[in-house]
Parts: sequence; structure tokens; C-alpha cells
Amino acid sequence: MKRARIIYNPTSGRELFKKHLPDVLMKLEQAGYEASCHATTSEGDATIAAETAVKRGYDLVIAAGGDGTLNEVVNGLAEKPNRPKLGLIPMGTTNDFARALHIPRDIDKALDVILKGETIPVDLGRMNNRYFINIAGGGRITELTYEVPSKLKTMLGQLAYYLKGIEMLPSFKPSDVRIEYDGKVFEGEVMIFLVGLTNSVGGFEKLAPDSSINDGLFTLMFLKKTNLAETIRIISLALRGEHLNDPHLVYVKANHIKVTAKEKVQLNLDGEFGGLLPAEFQNLYRHLTVFAPLDQLREQDVVEQDKTVTLKNSLYD
Repeated sequence: MKRARIIYNPTSGRELFKKHLPDVLMKLEQAGYEASCHATTSEGDATIAAETAVKRGYDLVIAAGGDGTLNEVVNGLAEKPNRPKLGLIPMGTTNDFARALHIPRDIDKALDVILKGETIPVDLGRMNNRYFINIAGGGRITELTYEVPSKLKTMLGQLAYYLKGIEMLPSFKPSDVRIEYDGKVFEGEVMIFLVGLTNSVGGFEKLAPDSSINDGLFTLMFLKKTNLAETIRIISLALRGEHLNDPHLVYVKANHIKVTAKEKVQLNLDGEFGGLLPAEFQNLYRHLTVFAPLDQLREQDVVEQDKTVTLKNSLYD
């Protein structure tokens, strides 16, 4: 019998998943899984739980929570030679990765995606000794996502980020950085830099319209130094997907990126605090297998079914 382990954040989504947990376990059992669960208790606990699930030989790990919970689970799976398949039940505020894969926010419908059994290989990002599945970045603007209090996110949802962003606007300032990407170099001041794996960033799906979740390439974006009015103008363009040709913005594809700075610059990994520069980013090609509704994916994310895809079993093969 196949075995499934649910790793869930009991505080995500107004504690809604906890109420549905018995039904989720029952449906997994009815589908032929021996199912069990782990409720996270503190920061980093989901990583330990995922590592334990691998050691115990689970076939499926389901992350039920927000982007932070998913990131922790991914970090628990990434370095293991025999990684289980990953399912996702999005319960957070933004749910960027789930949004990119068109996984429903409804618990039963998200579970149905897993039980249908369709999977897709996805790239994973490695930053220094940590991993991310959706987005990494740096600059004052990126600090927004982890400066919003959890209680405010629970009460207001996405609106909490908008309100915090307005509050932080006057403090946005450039950082002096050196960005190396696939043999090219930029040196100068930037307002923000983003290293993306999907098209969904902060709940907006038009920032990286031509990105692919499994092409082995990051989408690298950075906004050169601008004044506040210009920054607001470009952000508004980006939200409509009309920013790609703006002269202040560099938008490229790259597999390997290195960023250093002459000052303290905080990093963001999948919406959580990711440490400080310097940082080196490496794209791990099709490193995880994730359940997804294949008929709803964008064309550039679909892997041709008649082609054999071999996932790397090790970071070192």
C-alpha cells in the first residue's frame, strides 16, 4: 500500500484545514493510501517533518499551508536521493506556487488534483545552502512579505500586503550590488532584484509572463535606481504586465546567478526572510515531481507526455 504524509500548518487559512483533516485522511485512505499527518509547531518544523517522511519511505508528501510551509517542506525534500512526490493544498494568503500551477484553493478540489494522479516535473532553486520553489529576491521592497504580521494576514488576506506596501513606500531605497548572470555582469544601484521560477509573484501573474516551471532557467529581473514616482509607475506597469520594455528594468533568463553587495541587503525566499547577501543561485532542473492539473497548465509548463523525463536523484549526479 502507498503511504501519504500530510504536513500542515494548523494556523494557516483561519485554521480551516484542521477542521477538514478527518475528511482528507478518509479520502486518501479510500484512494488506497495509508495516510498520516503532522501539525507544525514552530519555524523549521515542516522541514524536519519532511526529512522524516523521506527516511520513513513515504510515497507522497502533502504540504498544506501557505508559501512558507511549502518552502520548509521543499527544503526537507531537496537534498534527499529518493524524493517522494509532492502534493499541495494551498491554505496561505498568496499561494504563489499553487497559483502558478492552477491548484485550487478549495481543500476538496486541491485534494482531487492529487488523487487524479497527474504530475509535472518542476525546477527548484538553490540559494547558497537553502532552496526555494517560487521566488527569491532582495531589496527593501521584498521585505514587505515577511514584515506583515501573521494576524493581519489572517484578518485581511491580500489587502494586508497592499496596506503594508503603502506604509513602506517612503523607505524604499536602492542597494549597490553586483549581479553576475551566465557570464554577464551588472554593477550599480537597484531598487529590487527577483530570481523567479514561476509566473506568479506576490499574487500577480504577469510579472514573468514567459517563465516556465521546468525549463532549467530562472527569470531574473532587477529595477535600476529610480525615484519614488518612477518606482510606483513601473510597479503599476508590472502589475498589468506592461513593464518588460521599460528602460529601467532588466529582464533576462539565466541558470546561474551570483549577487553581492557593498552594504547589508536582506533576502527573501518564497516570501520568508532568507538571510543576507552575498548569494549564489543555481537552477536545479526538474528536481521535484508535483501533482498538478495538466489540462490547466500554461503551454510552456507542459512536458510532452511521449518524452521520457528522468529526474536527478542527487544534487551531485
